[in-house]
Amino acid sequence: MSINTKAMMLGALLFLLPIAGTAQTWHHEGGTLTLEEPPERIIALNWAATETLLLLGITPVGVADKAGYHTWVQEPELPDSVANVGTRVAPSLEAIAELKPDLIVTSTEMAPAAELLERIAPTYVISVYKKDARPFDRAREMLITLGEITHRIDRAEWVLADIEQTLRQQRKRLEQAGITDKPVALVNFMDDRHVRIYAPNGLFQTALDNLGLTNAWSDPGNYWGFSAIGLESVADARNSRIVVIEPLVPGLADSLANSPFWTYLPPVQNDEIYRIPAAWPFGGVYPVKRLAIALTNALIEGGSDNVRR
Repeated sequence: MSINTKAMMLGALLFLLPIAGTAQTWHHEGGTLTLEEPPERIIALNWAATETLLLLGITPVGVADKAGYHTWVQEPELPDSVANVGTRVAPSLEAIAELKPDLIVTSTEMAPAAELLERIAPTYVISVYKKDARPFDRAREMLITLGEITHRIDRAEWVLADIEQTLRQQRKRLEQAGITDKPVALVNFMDDRHVRIYAPNGLFQTALDNLGLTNAWSDPGNYWGFSAIGLESVADARNSRIVVIEPLVPGLADSLANSPFWTYLPPVQNDEIYRIPAAWPFGGVYPVKRLAIALTNALIEGGSDNVRR
């Protein structure tokens, strides 16, 4: 092969490679996002976005409601060095501006402040939870898109493959134990008489489907994927197991132990109450993995007649 031929082939190859500084554009719910370089200083204004960045191996420079993340989400772990920029409902524009971000990730819930956010930094808007949306599909879209934006698409694909593998493994464990036949009701206690029960249109349904489990609550929930009900309504799911997701209301175990209604429930009488660690039901893709592992472990270990461990 001649030198000229080699040079021509090299030139063609270089032509196919992306040129540093070439702008790329992504469409999102708030319009379009155009960047010439992958962002390095990113702020997340909801926990689904925070979780997604951490899954990609990116530590955001600032997040909304940092303390709440540690209580409700927990994984992936958020470093203490990350700055707090206010609440998820009303973040501080001043705190955001001081961090000099080159990308802000938010949802349409922040629509009233969208123009102000754009003045600070390019903003990517995606809502995992909205009417008629499939939460896991939307969360997956956010992971893939942020993977593209940050040049970490391989990492995003690895995360999804890892979740799929985990779901297969946990399903196999449940099938081998022979405990996939009875429905499960997933609940968070709001107080000792009211719960949030997770519906088929929520994020957690993805975990139940992949584990081969039936949701004991068949009614559609709100677009967040849950229904707020009185404890008496749980009695409608008689032939089921009740899975209680932390955190718990202080003193809940004692209150329930002294409740004639609670002690009457068949799952209580059958020692089919299961308590599992917190899994954020309004997050990205990772809570599906976290819930699947915790739920499988709890069902295999066996239940009790209350929320005590």
